[in-house]
Amino acid sequence: MGKPHAVCIPYPAQGHINPMLKVAKLLHSKGFHITFVNTEYNHKRLLKSRGPNSLDGLPNFEFETIPDGLPPVIDDSGDTTQDIPSLCESTSKHCLGPFRDLLAKLNSSSTVGIPPVTCVVSDGVMSFTLQATEELGIPNVLFWTTSACGFLGYVHYANLIAKGLTPLKDETWITNGYLDTIVDWIPGMKNIRLRDFPSFIRTTDPNDLMLNFLLTQAQRASKASAIIINTFDDEFEHDVLSDLSSILIPPIYAVGPLHLLVNNLPRTGLESIGSNLWREEPECLQWLNSKNSKSVVYVNFGSITVMTPQQMVEFAWGLANSEQYFLWIIRPDLVKGEAAMLPHEFVKATKERGLLASWCPQEQVMNHPSIGGFLTHSGWNSTIESVCGGVPMVCWPFFAEQQTNCRFVCTEWGIGMEIDNDVKRDEVEKLVRELMEGKKGKKMRSKAMEWKKKAIEATSLHGSSYLNFNKLVEEVLLA
Repeated sequence: MGKPHAVCIPYPAQGHINPMLKVAKLLHSKGFHITFVNTEYNHKRLLKSRGPNSLDGLPNFEFETIPDGLPPVIDDSGDTTQDIPSLCESTSKHCLGPFRDLLAKLNSSSTVGIPPVTCVVSDGVMSFTLQATEELGIPNVLFWTTSACGFLGYVHYANLIAKGLTPLKDETWITNGYLDTIVDWIPGMKNIRLRDFPSFIRTTDPNDLMLNFLLTQAQRASKASAIIINTFDDEFEHDVLSDLSSILIPPIYAVGPLHLLVNNLPRTGLESIGSNLWREEPECLQWLNSKNSKSVVYVNFGSITVMTPQQMVEFAWGLANSEQYFLWIIRPDLVKGEAAMLPHEFVKATKERGLLASWCPQEQVMNHPSIGGFLTHSGWNSTIESVCGGVPMVCWPFFAEQQTNCRFVCTEWGIGMEIDNDVKRDEVEKLVRELMEGKKGKKMRSKAMEWKKKAIEATSLHGSSYLNFNKLVEEVLLA
């Protein structure tokens, strides 16, 4: 048999592109020819942030693009994440045709030494690919880039709807305590509350776009050849993974934390292929070098979260009043509808203690000895990187399955504290102080170090995730 050829297609947002690129690198290390598919919009952003030759690829690792189906952006600054609901609607309606054409193009280019496509690894929410792979009769693995608990939450959307728990009867149900209703019929999620489910259930509209989009995507998961999740089984998400396996037909492989598996690969030049859509500012690592061990709070709300100017001001003064050193990553599009601006007095008051940057190499930051805590939106990549750094968290979940991640971080894994959505500076100050100096902070830090050890074990030679990745290749992709 010739060289296997995997086409990897992430959902077009930063938090999905990063882990998919890691899967692609791991497959490349197993001898696969890789075609990595970005949308045209993100391809342009990557060239802008990483340089004009950054996507030339390497032997057997190539980049292709398809349109995302959205109208072209008039404003050419293009440094913002696209509107998620529009993107979900557009990819599910318009991407199948271009994707099918791309597969046909790749299959007819064997003349230039590109082997025919033998399998597709697509994002769990890009499941339109299943139709194209079915026509070609090749395996299609769905990569759900969420936590296993977040994915289980989506898988249960159908049951929540069937039981009349969502859509909500009216808007007041969001604030009247209804979301504190306990759901006790999911074995892998003991005593979970409605508010801990991925947040798209918080709608009164039965035709809500995101509720229905995720309902459909989760139901289609059963048509995949296999499902992979960036997590590990060793006690961490064990119950959730067994629950998923009892509900879904395809085999489920826990293959994370992916960045630890990738870090164990021999160096082949692939390291140079990165996926940050914003330009990184490595200066923050030099600043961290000048700080004491575990003395800095790292603050980053990920690539999609947006907040109101008022929320930003409350976070700012909470951090200032906590009197801790902090490194705060503020994306250009962090504040709704305007440039993210901090009060002048805050900047003046914290200039000795704080560093503000617009993007940074987060994995390196997380592993820096001076980082003592993480104020996060509880996105899955950030959460798993925090676990691997042995860093405890203060969680401010924004949307989607961040609520579920936050619940597990705080109650199941014992490595975080939740901050109220209606953020107040006094609470920020109190929690950040507890995180960095308090008894509870100390306890969470030692728990985080235990999980870090287990994550390293899972990804080392003969660890569960290491073995699962090999099984995925042998049992599914090369079968």
